[in-house]
Amino acid sequence: MASLLFSSLTIKNITLKNRIVVSPMCQYSSVDGFANDWHLVHLGSRASGGAGLIIQEATAVSPEGRISPADLGIWKEEHIEKLKTINEFIISQNAVPGIQLAHAGRKASVSEPWLGNKKLDESNIGWTTVAPSAVPYHENEVYLPVALDKIGIQKVISDFKNAAKRAVEAGYKVLEIHAAHGYLLHQFLSPLTNIRTDEYGESFENRIRFTLEIVEAVQKEWPSDLPLFVRISATDWAEGGWNPEESVQLSQLLKEKGVDLIDVSSGGLVSHQKIEIGPGYQVSFSEKVKKEATILTGAVGLITEAQQAEEILNNNQADLILFARESLRNPNLALDFARELNDDIQWPKQYERAKTR
Repeated sequence: MASLLFSSLTIKNITLKNRIVVSPMCQYSSVDGFANDWHLVHLGSRASGGAGLIIQEATAVSPEGRISPADLGIWKEEHIEKLKTINEFIISQNAVPGIQLAHAGRKASVSEPWLGNKKLDESNIGWTTVAPSAVPYHENEVYLPVALDKIGIQKVISDFKNAAKRAVEAGYKVLEIHAAHGYLLHQFLSPLTNIRTDEYGESFENRIRFTLEIVEAVQKEWPSDLPLFVRISATDWAEGGWNPEESVQLSQLLKEKGVDLIDVSSGGLVSHQKIEIGPGYQVSFSEKVKKEATILTGAVGLITEAQQAEEILNNNQADLILFARESLRNPNLALDFARELNDDIQWPKQYERAKTR
């Protein structure tokens, strides 16, 4: 009997050959937002390694939306050419290329992880960050983010819309809007970071407004027959923050607006979060959203083994399994998992002689 992990899933006009997704993972390897051969090899090797869907790292919709100066971007036409080349290779491997559109908000303008994730100011290749409210990530930060005014909000919405148009031109087949991990959209969702008193703050309906407007703007450019995902943090892991019940409510509204799948993660908003980490520690959030909002979900978070992933699908806790660090450790994750689950899947013809030991 074939496993669920290696069963296909059709969403709109796209069929994924299996339920294994390479989660978007920042590589901090760009100059001026441009993709290069590192991204081609990184993403391409995961495609030849058998994953059904490859989602490109958080890709900035504007220069100020980058987490670091080394982030990928899609804010100008010149970015498209190399991205298109990468996507053509992914498709040649019978995998589906996806992109995650993002704006880091107050968590922008920091150095790469191997340089300490240090806040960068304008004197050190950094820039002024923006947020729903002038609330810093760390209490002792010298430089506060600037609270977006109405013009600034409209610019971000327009940036997402234009980025979606470029994503179509670059050949992506799945688009994910990043509303998790403490980045700008998440900052608007949570009362811990959104202390506005206008139509974008206070009530649940107001705090979700920005995210819904971005979804609507993206949909004006993104083809209606291609899948649209939204990644959320189901909880802030902090008292008084965004919570699982609000995540279900938002997911229901996103489904009504035509979003196909919720990529359910958690945390990342505040430095004082207290996360209870363990194998599959976020799967219960995916299950809650899937069952209560009746929408497709993706499960993430310390999912490292084939049987573990198979059980999540068998228990109807998610529809896709996203692998981040495990995929970094092993680009051939899907090929190895198929062997463990006794699934006979197609290998790249160049590698077939290694299929049997």
